Amino acid sequence: MLKCRTVWKKLAPLARASSTVCRQNLRRAGLNNGRIPACVPAAHMSTGPAGGGRQNQLYALLVGAAGLGGTIYAYQTVKGDKKRYQERLDEIASRPYKQATEEAAVPTQTDAPAVSEPEAAPSPKKSSPAEKTELPPGVASATALTKIPSHAPYLLIGGGTASFAAARSIRARDPGAKVLIVTDEADLPYMRPPLSKELWFSDDSSVAETLRFKQWNGKERSIYFQPPSFYINPEELESAENGGVAVLNGKKVVHMDVRGNKVKLDDNTEISYDKCLIATGGVPRNLQVIERGGDEVMKRTTLFRKINDFKSLDKVSRNVESITIIGGGFLGSELACALGRRCNESDLEVIQMFPEKGNMGKVLPEYLSNWTTEKVKKEGVKVISEALVKSVTYKNDKLEIKLKDGRMVKTDHIVAAVGLEPNVDLAKSAGLEVDSDFGGYRVNAELQARSNIWVAGDASCFYDIRLGRRRVEHHDHAVVSGRLAGENMTGANKPYWHQSMFWSDLGPDVGYEAIGIVDSSLPTVGVFAKATAKDTPKAATEKSGTGIRSESETEDVATSPAASSTPAPLAQPHKDDYGKGVIFYLRDKVVVGIVLWNVFNRMPVARKIIKDGEEHVDLNEVAKLFNIHED
Repeated sequence: MLKCRTVWKKLAPLARASSTVCRQNLRRAGLNNGRIPACVPAAHMSTGPAGGGRQNQLYALLVGAAGLGGTIYAYQTVKGDKKRYQERLDEIASRPYKQATEEAAVPTQTDAPAVSEPEAAPSPKKSSPAEKTELPPGVASATALTKIPSHAPYLLIGGGTASFAAARSIRARDPGAKVLIVTDEADLPYMRPPLSKELWFSDDSSVAETLRFKQWNGKERSIYFQPPSFYINPEELESAENGGVAVLNGKKVVHMDVRGNKVKLDDNTEISYDKCLIATGGVPRNLQVIERGGDEVMKRTTLFRKINDFKSLDKVSRNVESITIIGGGFLGSELACALGRRCNESDLEVIQMFPEKGNMGKVLPEYLSNWTTEKVKKEGVKVISEALVKSVTYKNDKLEIKLKDGRMVKTDHIVAAVGLEPNVDLAKSAGLEVDSDFGGYRVNAELQARSNIWVAGDASCFYDIRLGRRRVEHHDHAVVSGRLAGENMTGANKPYWHQSMFWSDLGPDVGYEAIGIVDSSLPTVGVFAKATAKDTPKAATEKSGTGIRSESETEDVATSPAASSTPAPLAQPHKDDYGKGVIFYLRDKVVVGIVLWNVFNRMPVARKIIKDGEEHVDLNEVAKLFNIHED
């Protein structure tokens, strides 16, 4: 603008002279014609003397240049002010967080220097701004200061097993891929099975903080898939030369624009994508009678699913006299055995109630369900079967659970383990179909829901070419479906054919693995044998070297063992001692499900039997394939 003013000072006399010439020409025209025509000034401006016309052109040019310069100056001034204003707001907003960080960074006189030991590292949270930190009022979380990338070539919604498996698969096929995982949890991707299994059997009193545990085989590992060093910060994702996997913690995707290939977060931030995976998992169900009980009842109820739920229940179990678990399925029975172990260490009373006649009544045949119930009782758990809850109230510092048959149970805390509801919150905005029978997003054989959108894990309802449309809520399915979705997001176009397995342990001595449709309403045939010291979950993990058994069971290199030459006895479904055995589930005389009871590392055989889909005249002969009669 200073340059414009200098030019104006030099040309101002010329502009005034030009204006004077125009006025003189106008007067002459008026005297000659006796009047002043309306259009004369314009005509004389262009047809006057040669010198005056040139000056008029310079005048017009000068006025135009001045106007353009003023416009540019105004635009730059406004833009600069806006930038300085935003920087000022950001600086003010970050003051409390910086102050808290600086105070936390000042060591006391008794503090020792921190030593980094990867193997002994406790809970591996991200060291980025997404790390969980006690912040002053007014700062919701450290993630508020994280620069969120505006674009992610691969966007994975959900931070569970399926998302991590997909990220690993994408990077394997596309080493330079840039992957962004968005999760509303504060933790990096982790395994959920140990939350109800091994963590409860740890002798380390600080296990809730370290989240490290000894597997049945004695080896120690962390609950997290990878340490923080495996990931890159979200703000570095777009500029990362070799790509990487970034995790955006504490953020939830609330809206999907499928046509625009972008999503909106709960803070109104938008992220565009090229390919997107929905792996939102599910939400624990609750009983309506508990919800109607009011705030005091809800405060004393745990819906078990995440790390914080484990930490909370671990703390509760050390400070109350009684805990009641409602539910007799996988989770309820595992937690009952885990908490029952503490009955021997303290005065904690553990109660388990369910509407079925025995534990795992919807999965196991009745005779095996009854045997399992007795096993749970021996762990110190008080079992109440055929229990239908009528109401739950809080009275005299106790929760009163009234059953429909008139029985009443008083307890301090409730754990509701009554199933999982698939998270399909994005279905409406994304225009995705939800299955009315099984729940979850309906996907095709390649786990694709729409163009550039795939679904994996608990939230996917897929078509099984052998068993029909299904939805599976197990760790192995999350691993396999996430891995396949990642491959297909990079162009593999592979169909889902794998029969995922699942497993459950009632402590280190009793466990089972299953595959296919295992429903107690189906006819079953069980073949059992006497168990040995090798037929336990502990022995199985010692042999395989892994605590998450599906990691070894789902490898493509696994081969089926040779059939045993030892003659198999006839199936004995009412034998009192079920040390180890195989239970076949039939539909139209075809095996559609198999449970391996204390039989391990035989899943490839079970998978092949279901894949073949053949009728078997004598299942005792089929049982020989599992070598259950060998010592």
